Amino acid sequence: MRYGFIGLGHLGQHLAGSLVGAGFSVTVHDRDRSRAEPLLQRGAQWADSPQALAAEVDAVITCLPSPAISEAVLTGPDGILSGLKAGGTWIEMSTLDQNDIERLAALSAAKGIRMLEAPVTGGVHRAAVGDITVIAGGDLDLFDAHLPALSAMGGEIFHAGPLGKAAVIKVITNMLAFIHLLATGEALMLAKKGGIDLTDAFNIIKASSGNSFVHETEGQVILNGSYNINFTMDLACKDLGFALGFGKQFGVPLDLASHTLQTFIRARSTYGGNAWSSQVVKLLEDAVGTDLRAPGFPAEL
Repeated sequence: MRYGFIGLGHLGQHLAGSLVGAGFSVTVHDRDRSRAEPLLQRGAQWADSPQALAAEVDAVITCLPSPAISEAVLTGPDGILSGLKAGGTWIEMSTLDQNDIERLAALSAAKGIRMLEAPVTGGVHRAAVGDITVIAGGDLDLFDAHLPALSAMGGEIFHAGPLGKAAVIKVITNMLAFIHLLATGEALMLAKKGGIDLTDAFNIIKASSGNSFVHETEGQVILNGSYNINFTMDLACKDLGFALGFGKQFGVPLDLASHTLQTFIRARSTYGGNAWSSQVVKLLEDAVGTDLRAPGFPAEL
């Protein structure tokens, strides 16, 4: 099975790297060729366009920052569908809305291309070691056919059902993560103002019923002051917007998610769309007039 991989950002470069490391035949493309150089040195091949890449492989994997970019890479004049042969597969690892997944799958099917969605969750640091969680949606036989590649890129691999269902549960997991991020910031600030050493507070919370994955991970880069979780404010606002859209579609009131989105929008307007999403906690630091810093925590996970 020959794979193409398009989108070598913070996440994609690690996912593609895991495929190369596992011995798969991998051709890569990104708007910035320099991002591909480490992969090319390890044996990956380069293609000058999505079309050229698709013409050389059996399946194309994309990991891109927005639905609009995914659609352009798929359907543009130099896109995937103009190069991939009928019977090929498009595996979308970006976070898209369910409606986008279903619409783009239909466009692909019209060209004889089958689609598998496979968004990931767990953090870029887990993708770097091939341990990120993969949530797939699509036909079971297609999932089984590409399971070896998915397993090379991730740790736990789930099949969430037909196309579109992985998009829903992925957005739910991100929604929870952003809510937990605000909560851990408030908890740490309350501890500091209450006179508790922040290292002690971090460790006690980690060992308590109030612990969360976000506290264990993003809490560390907050205490370091780098906020570097390799995930931006723009992406957080996009995913929370998807969650609120699902709430409206399914008739579920999402009070916490709505408040969280407004907080992230305020943080984005204050620090910029390219600021790390963990920097949302700085809004609280600025409001209280003190920071959340403790020695010995890493700048990046």
